[in-house]
Amino acid sequence: MSLIARDVMTSSVVSVGPDTPLADVYRLLVEEQIHGAPVVDDADQVIGVVTSSDLLRAIDDERDTAVAASDYLRDLIEFSGPDWASGVTDFQDRLASRTVADVMTPTALTVRDDARVAEVARTLRQHGVHRVWVVDQGDRLCGVISAFDLLPLVEKLD
Repeated sequence: MSLIARDVMTSSVVSVGPDTPLADVYRLLVEEQIHGAPVVDDADQVIGVVTSSDLLRAIDDERDTAVAASDYLRDLIEFSGPDWASGVTDFQDRLASRTVADVMTPTALTVRDDARVAEVARTLRQHGVHRVWVVDQGDRLCGVISAFDLLPLVEKLD
């Protein structure tokens, strides 16, 4: 029996809604140490994705400064540690006034929960991405699969 997406996916996925303030997304990405989150509607259907790159562009727009690349959002932005909220009030207010809908990518790469793992791997490779959102037959978000989730399967081949 071949493995399918639901066999290897991580089912606990941090997601946000389109009306979520960017300040909340900022805090979420830093606290969860993740690079992005699916954007879901009221029916839990994936309508887009918001990433640390999207947030950095929004922050850059608000701060009018250039931001260098890094592995984690918390490494790039001052005030991103545990006491990030003690930063400049004006900056926080401007960031809080924008929402996910303002900066998200309005499409997201998804696979069905019954997709074969080989299809998931092919999708990741063909699109040059590291993760794909898993949806059920009703197109509701039910998990995520990253390239790291597939590595144990490759290790078993040895």
